[in-house]
Formats: sequence, structure tokens, C-alpha cells
Amino acid sequence: MIWNPNKECMPREQMRLLQGKRLHKIVEYVYHNVPFYRNKLQEMDISPEDIQTIDDIVKLPFTTKKDLRDNYPFGLQAAPQSEIIRIHASSGTTGNPTIVGYTRKDISIWSECMARSLTSYGVTSDDIFSVSYGYGLFTGGLGAHNGVEMIGASVVPASTGNTEKHARLIRDLGITGIACTPSYALYLAETMDRMGISKDEIKLRVGAFGAEPWTENMRTEIQDRLGLKGFNLYGLSEIMGPSVSYECDEQHGSHINEDHFFPEVIDPVTLEPVPAGQTGELVFTTLTKEGMPVIRYRTRDLCSLLPGECPCGRTNVRMSAIQGRTDDMLIIRGINVFPSQVESVVLTMKEFAPVYMLIVDRVNNLDTLVVQVELRPDVFNATLDTPAAIDELEKRFADKLRSVLSINAKVQIKAPGTIERSQGKSSHVIDKRKLY
Repeated sequence: MIWNPNKECMPREQMRLLQGKRLHKIVEYVYHNVPFYRNKLQEMDISPEDIQTIDDIVKLPFTTKKDLRDNYPFGLQAAPQSEIIRIHASSGTTGNPTIVGYTRKDISIWSECMARSLTSYGVTSDDIFSVSYGYGLFTGGLGAHNGVEMIGASVVPASTGNTEKHARLIRDLGITGIACTPSYALYLAETMDRMGISKDEIKLRVGAFGAEPWTENMRTEIQDRLGLKGFNLYGLSEIMGPSVSYECDEQHGSHINEDHFFPEVIDPVTLEPVPAGQTGELVFTTLTKEGMPVIRYRTRDLCSLLPGECPCGRTNVRMSAIQGRTDDMLIIRGINVFPSQVESVVLTMKEFAPVYMLIVDRVNNLDTLVVQVELRPDVFNATLDTPAAIDELEKRFADKLRSVLSINAKVQIKAPGTIERSQGKSSHVIDKRKLY
């Protein structure tokens, strides 16, 4: 099934013409409404009139996460505040979140893109669909929710937590579809096993899984244990949210909604485009977004654009699965976590030396985060002389981490000199998960 054949199956030449018109319009829009972009373009001696076709995109400057951070909170917002009807936020590298505002038109386009994704998975108005991404500042919950409502299916806003109740609802309501992280899907399967609910008692048949990397082995296990077919769903809040791209029934790459999000893949060192099919850094330009458009945003995700036509009939270009990143960002339970965020907390506490380690693992199919930090020698020798004092310090550190990272971490306070030092480039992460 295809939600919008006119756009999803548009001939390639027509698509490129549409992208060129929209690119010119969005460049003109940010030039007049976002001082950051106007200054950038003027520095490069570029005006909106220089951008007439989609091939002209290479003339434009890149946008980075640092640019978003430097313009916190509303510096990149293009629409007036009176037209912003929703604000989401994602984590930032120094504690400041990335603020993203949406106009009514943005929300409508987002819902349409999500409807395309769900329809490609086979979801119809006859389905009962559980949205088990987090609701709130994270874009996953409400993003998926709007798409389910647009296609007319019954949405169950389960969000996260209270998994036993969720499992009962899946059985008792006859829920047929679910959107969540793949690790949560496996945790849900384990919870059902403990509750004695077999996959023969439930009607799940479609899973929309995203917000964290996952493997084909995980897909197979989820499908076997829950009796559904699992599909990849890709997105990022800086561009829109879930449904920037989506798998079809062929499951050979994810179709990009490229009438709204133009993709490039570049060499992360030279910043030059790479040939089709070659792995590089994924870059997106929003072609229709009003609230906070971004030009050539460097996602730091590594993937390739797949050549050739898809048997499903869609002509929109496909991206491969994400194969890694060009920075040190971790995705833990759907949340972006940077080692520099942990460092910023460590440096605020006088008891600690600037020596720390993040240990990420996957236990019972859920991501875990342990943060180790070293005491300063004078504190170790003089201050923390009782277990109660150590417990109190661990709690203070854990509370500060939670406020910055938006997830819980287990804290381990270590004696001076006990965290392994690197002989070369400093490394602060041990990731024991097998993600790629």
C-alpha cells in the first residue's frame, strides 16, 4: 500500500524539479528570516537568486550541531513565535537541549510523512496501534501518534513504563501494531514470557522500530518472539522527527521522504559528495519546514544512498541502515548521550578528578549506562571515610547526571588512579553492545 502515490512514486526528473523549486524557496525564506543563515550566505557572497536547481545545493553552507547549540534557544527559528504551535527538544552536548519549533503546517507535513511510513508497513484504519515511544519533549511519541490518527487507526498512547499493564492491553485490546525502540520490543517480549502471555494470544503483526541502532539478528528475534513483522523507522528532531525515512515491504533500505527532506552523503573529511552507494556522512536539508528549517545539516550518521529502483514502486531514494557515527554520540534507550555531557557534570563537583568512563551494555535487551568517576586524592584520603558519605556523593552525582542526560545512570565512584588511562587519544566510552 502507498499513502501518497503522487509524491512517493513521482518520476525522478519531476522530483528533482520539485526539489529545486522548494530549495530556492526555503533559501529565500531563511535569508529573510534567520540572521544566522543570512550572515552565512552573505559571507559566501551567495544570494537566494543563486539557488535555482537542486544541483545548486552544493553552493550552500553546512549546519552543525554546534550551530544549533550556539543559537540556543530560538536563534534558528524562522517563523514568528505566534505561529509556533509546538516545541520539542533533544539533548545537547553541554546540557543545553536542541529546541525545535513547529508551525501548524510543519505538524501537518510530519503527520503525512508518518502516515506514509505506517501505510508502507501495512497499517490501515482497521488497526489498533500502540505508540510506545516516550511522549513529551522527545519527538517519538507525538510524532508517531499523529501519523496513526491521520490514517484513521485507533491509537493507544502507551508511552514507556508500566510494561506489564501494556502487555495486558496488547492482549485484551487486540492491539495489532506497535511503535517503540527495538530494545523495548524485546523487553516487552520478556515481560510477556514472565506473565505467561504467549504470542498466540496476541494479534500484533506490525512493528515500527527506531530511535536507536539495531541489527538484523534483533529484527529476527523480535519477529519470532512477538509474531509480527518489524520495520525500520528513521528520524531526528533537528530535521522533523520519526518518519524522515521508512522501510517498505521489501526491507532493502529506507525510503526518504525527499520531497520534504533532501539527502546528501558526503566525505566527512573533505566535505565533498561521495558516489552513490558509497558510505559517508548523511546530510539533510529541509525543503518545506517553516518553524526551524535547516540547510545542509550534518547528522553525523554514516550510511549510503542505495542505487537502483525498488520493486515496491516507490521512486524516493533509499538510505542504508546507519553504520556508525562520525562523532562520539551514543544512543541509549532512544536518548542522545555525549561523553562531554558527563564531563560537564564531573567538572561541577569539586570531589572529582576530571577522569571518567562511560560503560554501555545491553542487559535483558535494555541498554544500561554505568558512569565511573575518580575521586581527587585529597578527598579520597580525608573526606569520604564512611559508606554513608560515599552513598550521598553517588546520589548527588547520579541526580545531576539525570538532569543533564534525561536518563538514569548507575554511578561507580573509583579510587584515584584506578580508571584505565589511554596512551593515545583519550577515550571515555566502552560500548559492549553489538549494534552494527
